[in-house]
Amino acid sequence: MAKRKGKMVSLTIDEVKIQVPEGTTIMEAAEKLGIRIPRLCYHPDLSLAGSCRVCIVDVKDMGFYMAACSSQVWEGMEVQTNSPAIRQARRDIVELLCDNHPMDCQTCERDGRCELQNLAYSMGVRARHFEGKRKRFPIDISSHSVVRDSEKCVLCGRCVRVCAEIQGVHNLSQHGRGFHTVVGPAHLVNMDDSVCIQCGQCINVCPTAAFVEKRGASAVWEALANPQLHVVVQAAPSIRAAIGEGFGLPPGTPCTGKMAAALRRLGFDAVFDTDFGADLTIIEESHEFLNRLKEGPLPMITSCSPGWVNFLEKFYPELIPHASTCRSPMSMVAAIVKTYYAQSKNIDPKNIFSVAVMPCVAKKFEARRPEHALPDGTPLTDAVLTTRELIWMIKCYGIDFAALPDADFDSPMGVASGAGDIFGTTGGVMEATLRAASELVTGKPADRLEFTEVRAVEGLREVYVAIGDHNIRVAVANGITNAKKVLDKVIAGEEHYHIIEVMACPGGCIGGGGQPYPPEGMKVLDPKLLALRAQALYRIDSGKELRKSHDNPAIEELYDQFLGAPGSAKAHELLHTHYTPKLPRGVR
Repeated sequence: MAKRKGKMVSLTIDEVKIQVPEGTTIMEAAEKLGIRIPRLCYHPDLSLAGSCRVCIVDVKDMGFYMAACSSQVWEGMEVQTNSPAIRQARRDIVELLCDNHPMDCQTCERDGRCELQNLAYSMGVRARHFEGKRKRFPIDISSHSVVRDSEKCVLCGRCVRVCAEIQGVHNLSQHGRGFHTVVGPAHLVNMDDSVCIQCGQCINVCPTAAFVEKRGASAVWEALANPQLHVVVQAAPSIRAAIGEGFGLPPGTPCTGKMAAALRRLGFDAVFDTDFGADLTIIEESHEFLNRLKEGPLPMITSCSPGWVNFLEKFYPELIPHASTCRSPMSMVAAIVKTYYAQSKNIDPKNIFSVAVMPCVAKKFEARRPEHALPDGTPLTDAVLTTRELIWMIKCYGIDFAALPDADFDSPMGVASGAGDIFGTTGGVMEATLRAASELVTGKPADRLEFTEVRAVEGLREVYVAIGDHNIRVAVANGITNAKKVLDKVIAGEEHYHIIEVMACPGGCIGGGGQPYPPEGMKVLDPKLLALRAQALYRIDSGKELRKSHDNPAIEELYDQFLGAPGSAKAHELLHTHYTPKLPRGVR
């Protein structure tokens, strides 16, 4: 999109005169007058494509309709956004899309939240007028995280652009021509065989159900109905900041207690908090960081984001030695559930069904990694649900979420500090680590708990933070494109960081590929939406008395009774892992 200049342009839209800065698009100018032009391929955080033509408008003397999303205004322009002819043209476009679309709205994953469905309703599409051959493509279910259904693709190109522009992976592109055009990985290989990092941002921006998450609810329902299984669940920090949106609550409403109550009513035998795992991660990660300050290698790069780990293994394998060996909070909790918890309850780990509710579809892939299993092959995490899937399960069960009284998590993994809560937003892992590291380095209580300078809401932040006698150079990146900027500096020797936090998704986990589709008027990557979710986590943190991971009494008890000490052999066996190159370096 063109940068705004100082010059103002005068034009007329629907007989109303308006002045806007040069470089403004017709769509943006119309919105200043309260006119919403329908759109499909347009997304405010992606480049302009103008491919769907749903946003066409009539510009005087042009002789053809113009795409409002990609056409810039000019002096004296006269625009008509609404007339019988324009409405009919738009409806014809949407009708053609619908006629080449599967007729399974009632059973579709996006029923009620589908942009094509909403367009058809608003434009009065009430019949299919063009019968004939319809495109047919097989459904790609090869991935643990992402399902690709090309029959539902409307070729808007959003998935292609988010994968390239926000995530920097460039896994998706359009193949073929005309009727046979299809979006997929290079050479149309399966998603599992491609360079896909399974972050799920293609799911978030897709206006239909051409991309959806691999469903896990059926396995969870079966486990809950099996009296031979002890079914436990853990919920990630960012879930409590977003789940309320699925039940009509304003974005940014903290729902910790209601979430725990809903999970208990679904029938789980124990409801744990992934924040406990976040505290445990901080203890191990801080210990690891202090060792690296003395012995290297530096920088240390966080590894709790599975989409980022996938990217690291495929595109930057030479930096694997710099990645923290700590498992993610999810996998740490799962490991403790099937060892310490199983022993304390005298339950065979094979009879424990461990469920994780995560904001991230890549967690489904993480749960299937062979490294995250007991020595006998028993998986640490048996099923992963996205926030969207949990919302559906609660509605399916008939639970009035908004009316639920607050409930607490279960011991021993229900006690967590505020540092664990802020793991769910970008900069949170860094801030929580600094809270612990500052005391471990100085041996004195931290003189502050809030390191606002590392809260990288803008996507990338590089700062110095003083810890004792050390001046720590840190970088915080969310969205893989931002991470690449930092990593390339490291490889080129242009920057010498001590620690780098990388989150694969924009905004961190609050913008994960499994979070709720946004309420009316907001887009998935909307900075306002992400900010509201982040603020919810910071409010939860600031409202707690316990705000430092190393002060968590449940963590202290776990080390005293089971793990021994941070960095011990037992801790390394259960709480640490390793990563391996997945593609040759030249593929980048």
